[in-house]
Amino acid sequence: MINKKTIAIIFFVLPFCLVNAQDITTQLYETYETFKEPTLGERRIKHKDIQPLLEKYRNNPKFNVDRVGTSIGGKSLSLLSIGSGETDVFLWSQMHGDEPTATQAIFDILNFLDSPQFKEEKEAILSNLTIHFLPMLNPDGAELFQRRNLLGIDINRDALRLQSPEGKTLKRVRDSLEADFGFNLHDQSTYYNAERTEKPATISYLAPAYNYEKDINEVRGNAMKIIVFMNDILQKYAPGQVGRYNDDFEPRAFGDNIQKWGTSTILIESGGYPNDPEKQEIRKLNYVSILSAIYTIAKENYKQIDIAEYEKIPENNRMLFDLKIVGATYNLLGKDYILDLGINQVEVDYEGHDDFWYSSRIWDQGDLSTYYGYETFDAKGFQIVQGKVYPQTVSDIEKVKTLNFKELLSQGFGFIKVANIPEKLLNSPVPLHLVGENYKRPDFRLQPGINPTFFLKKDGKFTHAVINGFFIDLESENVNIPNAMIFR
Repeated sequence: MINKKTIAIIFFVLPFCLVNAQDITTQLYETYETFKEPTLGERRIKHKDIQPLLEKYRNNPKFNVDRVGTSIGGKSLSLLSIGSGETDVFLWSQMHGDEPTATQAIFDILNFLDSPQFKEEKEAILSNLTIHFLPMLNPDGAELFQRRNLLGIDINRDALRLQSPEGKTLKRVRDSLEADFGFNLHDQSTYYNAERTEKPATISYLAPAYNYEKDINEVRGNAMKIIVFMNDILQKYAPGQVGRYNDDFEPRAFGDNIQKWGTSTILIESGGYPNDPEKQEIRKLNYVSILSAIYTIAKENYKQIDIAEYEKIPENNRMLFDLKIVGATYNLLGKDYILDLGINQVEVDYEGHDDFWYSSRIWDQGDLSTYYGYETFDAKGFQIVQGKVYPQTVSDIEKVKTLNFKELLSQGFGFIKVANIPEKLLNSPVPLHLVGENYKRPDFRLQPGINPTFFLKKDGKFTHAVINGFFIDLESENVNIPNAMIFR
C-alpha cells in the first residue's frame, strides 16, 4: 500500500527532474545560433550538400562515420556514431526525400556534440549513451525533392517486403545496434492543426502501435514518456502547437515494426509555423527538443513520467488553410451568395529542385466554419469582384517593373498584357499576373482548383486584392507578394 510519504516523494521527484531538464532546454534554445550548421540554410538540401559535413566528422576522432548502404541511384548512406554508453539511441531522417527539416537539425546536434560548451551535460550524455545518426535515408528523393525513392515506393511502407536498398539499410542498422531508443524523423504538411484549434501542429508526435490492439508494453510506454517530456518542453516555445498522430497500426510501416522489434520509437513530424516557409524555427525546435530528450534518456529521469499524459496531447487535424476568407458576398448569375474560401499557396519546384515558386489554388469553398487559416480575413459586407485587365499593352518585363502596382491594384487591375514575355520566365515577378497580347479573360467562376485572383470591394471601393492566393491590403504601402502567374 502506498502511504502519504511515498506519494509526497513521487510528487517531489517528478517536478525536480523536469525542472532540471527545462534548465538545459532554456540554455539550448538561447544558444542555438552558436551550433546551427550554416551551410544548410534552406529546405531543398541534397546529398552533395551533406558530404563535406560527413567528411569533417569522418576525420574527427570523437566520431565513427561508416558507409552502411547505397541508394538505388548509387548515393552513399552513412551512419555517424558518438558516445561510449551502453544505451543505444538511433536517429534517422529524410526517409521521405521532401522532408529535410530534421536532417538540418541533426547536423546542428552534431555541432553541439563536437563543441566545448555544455561540458557537464555532454559528459552525462556521452558516458551513458551511444548515439547513432543516419541522415538523409532517401538521397535520391531529396535530389528531386519528392517523397518516394527512385523505385517510386514509399520507403516507410517497405518494412516487410524490403524491396528498397534504403529500407534494407535501415533494418540492418537497427538490428545491428539493437537500439534501445529510435527517433523516426519526418516532415508533415503545414496544413495540420492541433485538434479543434487554429494553431498549426508545428511538431507532432507518435509512439507507434506494434499491433492492431494498440497494446502498451514497456518499449512503447517508454516512447510515450519521452513524448510527454518533449511536449512539455515545446509548450514553452510553441504553446498549443503540438499534435499527436493517430496510432492505428500500420503493419508495413517502419515505425510500427521498429517498435515491435524492441526499440522504443518516437515519431517526430515537423509541420508548419507562421511566416516560416523554410522551417528554420521548426528546425530549432527539433534541435532543442531532441537534445533535451537525449539528455533525459541519459539521466533516466523520463522513467517517472506518467504515461497517461500522452493521451492528453491534442490529436492532429488537417483543418488549416494558408488563407481563409470568411463570409464574402459572391454574385453568381445575378444572385448574391455568402461564401467562405479556403486558399492554399502551392509550391512548384524550379528545374533542378533547388528553389520553388507558388501556383496557388482555391482548396475549398462554402461553409468553412470548422476550418482555420494561417491568415484569416472577415469579409462580411465585402463583395468579391473579378480582376480587370490593364487596357494598355506593355512592351516588356522591364517596362512592367516601372509601373505603380499599388495604384493599379487599387483600381481593380489584376492582369497586365505584355508584348514580350520571355519563354523561360515561369511566373510573374510583380504583384499582377502577366498575360499575352491575345489573352481573353475567362468568365469569372469561383470553384475549387482555380487560381485565386479577385478583389474585395466595399462601399464602391477596392479595399483588398487576392493575387495568386496572396492577400493584399490596398491601404498598405507594401503590395509585394512572392510571385504572380503568367497566362500566355
